[in-house]
Amino acid sequence: MPDHLECISPVDGRVYVRRELASGARILAVLKAARTAQAQWQATPIAERQRVLLAGVDAFVADAAAISAEITWQMGRPLAHTPGEVRGFDERARHMIAIAPQALADVAPDPRDGLQRFVRRDPLGVVFVIAPWNYPYLTAVNSVVPALMAGNAVLLKHSAQTPLCAERFAQAFAVAGLPAGLFAALHLDHAAALGLVGDPRVDFVAFTGSVEGGHAVQRAAADRFIGTGLELGGKDPAYVRADADLAHAVDNIMDGVFFNSGQSCCGIERIYVHQGVYDEFVQRAAAFAAGYRLGDPTDPHINLGPMVRSSAASFVREQIREAVAAGARTLVDESGFPASREGTPYLAPQLLVDVHHGMRVMHEETFGPVAGIMKVRDDEEAIRGMNDSRFGLTASVWTRDREAALAIGQRVHTGTFFMNRCDYLDPALAWTGIKDSGRGCTLSALGYEQLTRPKSYHLRCTI
Repeated sequence: MPDHLECISPVDGRVYVRRELASGARILAVLKAARTAQAQWQATPIAERQRVLLAGVDAFVADAAAISAEITWQMGRPLAHTPGEVRGFDERARHMIAIAPQALADVAPDPRDGLQRFVRRDPLGVVFVIAPWNYPYLTAVNSVVPALMAGNAVLLKHSAQTPLCAERFAQAFAVAGLPAGLFAALHLDHAAALGLVGDPRVDFVAFTGSVEGGHAVQRAAADRFIGTGLELGGKDPAYVRADADLAHAVDNIMDGVFFNSGQSCCGIERIYVHQGVYDEFVQRAAAFAAGYRLGDPTDPHINLGPMVRSSAASFVREQIREAVAAGARTLVDESGFPASREGTPYLAPQLLVDVHHGMRVMHEETFGPVAGIMKVRDDEEAIRGMNDSRFGLTASVWTRDREAALAIGQRVHTGTFFMNRCDYLDPALAWTGIKDSGRGCTLSALGYEQLTRPKSYHLRCTI
């Protein structure tokens, strides 16, 4: 069994980070310390928790430049884009800290003579967060900060592709003076991580990753009555209606397709376009895609970096080849992207037309810089296509008609519905998925519910 992990940078293929995996003794020590620290932290007033965690956010943001560069080297996102992840971390963390007093406040029913009755939200205990590489801070912050604000201890296992991200959390919290033992970063292999899921000293698991990984977490927790929050895959659709502002729609949908090299669970992978504007949309979209600059992501002029690894790029290439063999047409000439080469993680952006739902590229998660575009006759056909998926994370409609958008949104099976935007998380709104996109909820006041348990108090004050 390996005793260490290696982060192979997709930028140039070299080993960027090497870390020892936590031993069994280390894991046991961390669990013991977490349970001890959590009991004390639970008794800490919420205002003091806010003060400490805000100091942690300040410490994190102070290292924004170094953190942005580390993201680029670990997972390949262009340096021109990685500062946005730090800004997003800052926004989400501060929002969840700010709303904590209200979200965690006692819930009291109408008063009754001689009785004091209320429901208090108690922390669960130890929360185990398993975070992915594609948005290494934006996914982790959704659970780490509110879990701590709610009075829990947190153990964070980050992807082997982004091990420095877990360490950055630990460094920021240490600077802020978070009590020792309350937060720990653990470098673990899959077997050790699943072992922690089944450990009786862990009280909740927040997992972000693949559908297969979600099933593995569920199986590991099957003998225990604990909650699991699962943010899994997506095959998110966009529908362009006949009345859409095409310039706005193309700019934003293409960003939703290609940002982060398409490696986003809420990225756009399927596009349905009304027949009245289909030809113009396709022409504009193809021109937009052809304008990307693929290459070394440490170059500030590059806006499309490599995928996370060569095997991921090969998977996407195979989906494209299968679709073309089944009758699809590509819109982007790959020869215009000399950095795109077989056997490397560098892959040109691509759009496909003449696609149908029998093709993998239209029903299986691609997680790469490609999307299929289908012509539809009307709203009814678009809704059927959008719902014809085992995923349900986000969906978007592009239209000038708010009432039509709301009517469509009520019928689309999804966790988040957008009008004239996509691929965005508003921390004031619940982030949740349905079907194979997972279960549970992060962000907003509702995000605190899965990180706490209700405890009812019924006090007879007069006898």
